[in-house]
Amino acid sequence: MEVDCQPEDPMVSAFEDECVELCDVKDMRLEADAVVNDVLFAVAQMHVSKNLNNSSDVAYINVETREGNRYCLELTEAGLRVVGYAFNEVDEDLSTQYHETVYSLLDNLSPGYREAFGNALLQRLESLKQNGQ
Repeated sequence: MEVDCQPEDPMVSAFEDECVELCDVKDMRLEADAVVNDVLFAVAQMHVSKNLNNSSDVAYINVETREGNRYCLELTEAGLRVVGYAFNEVDEDLSTQYHETVYSLLDNLSPGYREAFGNALLQRLESLKQNGQ
């Protein structure tokens, strides 16, 4: 049996290039779940919004700090930023700074987060120290 398509055929390599590009795209809904799971221990409550329209390029996260302040966060490729001062609230006129990480954003918003994160870090270091001896 004869095959007309050779491995070096440009059509094959164009398909492979497209696959590589698509694999590099992050799904913000999955990223939002990871963000919540990562810092849930250090806030009063945090969840991905079920009321706002989450998609592969934007997701919304509701967070209540240990101080009782509520925020709606937007997660995009640019990072995280506050878009509202209540759960499920997006204020189009609000122009807030993007943060590369949820840690940076929460560190800015919540002294209680900073303290909880520091305590968790100390406990982890103490645990490592005890297991190492």
